[in-house]
Amino acid sequence: MTHIATEDNKLIGNIPSELGLLSNLQELDLFNNQLTGNIPSELGLLSNLQELHLEGNQLIGNIPSELVLLSNLQILNLWDNKLTGTIPSELGL
Repeated sequence: MTHIATEDNKLIGNIPSELGLLSNLQELDLFNNQLTGNIPSELGLLSNLQELHLEGNQLIGNIPSELVLLSNLQILNLWDNKLTGTIPSELGL
C-alpha cells in the first residue's frame, strides 16, 4: 500500500501509531476529519512518505521532532489544528 486517503470522512479519535509500520506508504491523507490527540511520533518511521496531509482536524500538542526523519517528504500540511510549540527547525520551514 502506497497511499491512504480518508479525507472528509468525519473520522474521530486519535491517529493510530501503527500507521508508522506501513513502510511503503508514500502519501497519507487524513485531512478534514475530526481527529484528536497528538501526531504520533511513529509517523517519522515512514521513510518513503512524500506527502502528509493532516490539516483540518483537532490535533493538539507539538509537531513531533521525528518528522525530520522523513527525508522524502515534499508536502506537509498541518494547518487548521490546535497544535502548540514551535516548528522543528530541521524541517527546513
